Amino acid sequence: MRHQRQLEIVQRLRSDGATSVEELARLLGVSSATIRRDLQHLDEAGQITRVHGGAIVPAGDSEDADRERPFASVAADATPEKRQIARRAATLVQDGDVVLLDVGTTTQLLADELRGRQVTVMTTSLAVLDVLRDDPVVELILLGGWVRRAYHSLVGVLTEDALRQIHADVAFLGASGVRRDGFVLDTTTVEVPVKRAMIAASDKTVLLADRNKFPGSGKLKVCGAADLNVLVTNSGADPDTLQICNDNGVEVITT
Repeated sequence: MRHQRQLEIVQRLRSDGATSVEELARLLGVSSATIRRDLQHLDEAGQITRVHGGAIVPAGDSEDADRERPFASVAADATPEKRQIARRAATLVQDGDVVLLDVGTTTQLLADELRGRQVTVMTTSLAVLDVLRDDPVVELILLGGWVRRAYHSLVGVLTEDALRQIHADVAFLGASGVRRDGFVLDTTTVEVPVKRAMIAASDKTVLLADRNKFPGSGKLKVCGAADLNVLVTNSGADPDTLQICNDNGVEVITT
């Protein structure tokens, strides 16, 4: 609970700028003393800077990768390879399936591959919404939350609460990278709990990651290889990392 609240505090500070203790207490429904303790912890961790009566996110903070590389920029990277991954991933979906789509450029391409299919798609991605909003066949459910405009995603406690209310046959996740020990990584604090909630809400978890993400980097662990069922990537991905995934029971599919 405390960890989640502190994530919310950091997100609020990023979106709203300098915010007072009293305002944070009101927004989060806790006492001012609780907020002060949270701010002290976050300040010591280097995530925020305490100021008189409140806190700010330090100038130049780059915790959110989308500040440096917005969605449109990421979408231009390795598009043919991502399209191959999306097409192969679409073959893992059966008619009638309930599918969870994570944010990211490859899941957006997967959404395009699912157009006209008799499936239900639930997503936190506004990019997926744009692809499927006019499709008369796909049943589309957009999960609520705060909007990360630059990366076209929905995050926060509302999103996570919505994910606790649903069940999917399969979730397709994106990631910043996969370490050589098989840990799936992401660079953005607010996306990690959403990805974890997607894993918990689904019978099967499929990671979509192009070869450039093996081995990859990222600031936060999303899950271990053992939490995945399938990995879809390109030929040329780091073989040692793929072997670790295979050793942990992950079906590795290369395109």
